[in-house]
Amino acid sequence: MATQTQTASASRAGIFPVMFAVVLGLGIITLTGHVQAAALHDAAHDVRHATGFPCH
Repeated sequence: MATQTQTASASRAGIFPVMFAVVLGLGIITLTGHVQAAALHDAAHDVRHATGFPCH
């Protein structure tokens, strides 16, 4: 009795989440790099208030 394992499909399936994370991360860095600092600060400030995190 011989046992075979398939590792090729597992390694291919593992690359998609990594590539998605890389693309998402680069997109976030690119977008935040082009936004004015005041707008980025205001957006972060609004998110803090919306989630109930004290910021003052």
